[in-house]
Parts: sequence; structure tokens; C-alpha cells
Amino acid sequence: AGVTLESATSELLADAAPRPLAGLSFVLTGSLQNHTRLEVEEQLKALGAKTSSSVSAKTSYVIAGEKAGSKLTRARELGVAVLDEVALEQILITGQVGD
Repeated sequence: AGVTLESATSELLADAAPRPLAGLSFVLTGSLQNHTRLEVEEQLKALGAKTSSSVSAKTSYVIAGEKAGSKLTRARELGVAVLDEVALEQILITGQVGD
């Protein structure tokens, strides 16, 4: 009848996954040593976060790797919290932003 139960079940399970970073937005800048940018974006999204390519007043956190440039400068101008790769690792492990 055109109904795919397997797909619907997968979507329900994905929706039921914990999303501890829901409501937060992250911008990545600079070079990351231990992960690719795409890998980090996928992991953050799996935890419920949004990712963006530009910094705005609505950005929750900027993850700054080596040689971070204008995005880091913009984050500081806007007073957006800046985290390093060590803090990123903790977020990916715990699903929480440390204080």
C-alpha cells in the first residue's frame, strides 16, 4: 500500500534521541586537530544543536581552532562565548557545555 514502516520507525527513534544541546547554535572557525568540520557539525546536530557558517548575536558559541580569523573577531565584538577544541571534545563526550 506504499507504507514503509521501517522508515517511520527510524524517524521516531531519531526523534526520541536525547537532544541536550537543543536551542543552542554553534559556529566553527579555524582548523580543528582531531575532527573534520563536517564530522563535528553532524555530532552537534545529533545532540540537538544548530550549526551556522556565520556569527551573529543569536550564536550561542563559537568553536575556535587554530588560525581562527574573522569569525573569532566577530564573536568577540558581539560578546559571543568562544570555546577551544578541548571544550569541544567535552561537549561531544558529555552533550553538555561546561561552565
